[in-house]
Amino acid sequence: MTLEAAKRLKLFINPGAGVQHLLPRFRQFRERGVVLTNGHGNAGFTAQHAVALLLALTNHVVQHDRWMRQGRWRTGDSDAKSIPLRGRAVGLLGYGRVNRHVHLLLSRFDTTFAVLRREWAGRNEPMPTPATRFGPTELDRFLQQVDVLVAALPETDATRGLIGARELELLGPDGLVVNVGRGPVFDEEALYRALQQGTIRGAAIDVWYDYRPEPDTEGRKYPYRLPFHELDNVVLSPHRAASPLDDLARWDEVVENIRRFTAGRTDFLNPVDLDLGY
Repeated sequence: MTLEAAKRLKLFINPGAGVQHLLPRFRQFRERGVVLTNGHGNAGFTAQHAVALLLALTNHVVQHDRWMRQGRWRTGDSDAKSIPLRGRAVGLLGYGRVNRHVHLLLSRFDTTFAVLRREWAGRNEPMPTPATRFGPTELDRFLQQVDVLVAALPETDATRGLIGARELELLGPDGLVVNVGRGPVFDEEALYRALQQGTIRGAAIDVWYDYRPEPDTEGRKYPYRLPFHELDNVVLSPHRAASPLDDLARWDEVVENIRRFTAGRTDFLNPVDLDLGY
């Protein structure tokens, strides 16, 4: 393996946020002291996409586009009437770079906010608008107080399967879900059944479960086991919230870490905690 052969390696920069594919190897070589960093240069793009997905979901943009292409003109509120955001309670599951941007972007809407994050101690980031704060042991209370859930969590041992059938029931029949973090934070079958049975109202999803799907008999590839594409209350997105990749400013953190390394510094941006997994 390259990592085994690179005896003088001191810094490994992963330009994206997700590092779960790297953790087993770096944990194995922990004693070598190689610093693993990730990148958050795409946080603004991901937040923009999260809000776009939410608005597409509430305003049924995809359905109306399809009907227009079929020649159906102004079907009225009898077909897919919009869901106002006014008066809704937005729950931000995780409060890293992405959901802080989402908070800012949605702060102009007439909504209230609740935030659940792993820890608050020493976290004094100013918030765009006030939000009720919850810790990880308060997930049930958090879900009971919100009806729009924006998930931007990494996949770790602590977050995998965090939202299952019981949690979706707590969100309620008016609940809307946007997931731009990692698919397995939501139990796949629980999410599908909740959408199919009306346990929640709808979902907009950019992150999935099988990233090497086998084509079906017609050559179609679906990154999940259950047919989310057959549901009318879902907006599907092919894990592309981080676009555009050719935006130069998104690489600033990578360049800065290289600059610090060449200067002999060790205070790198975004070092990954190998135990926490992000």
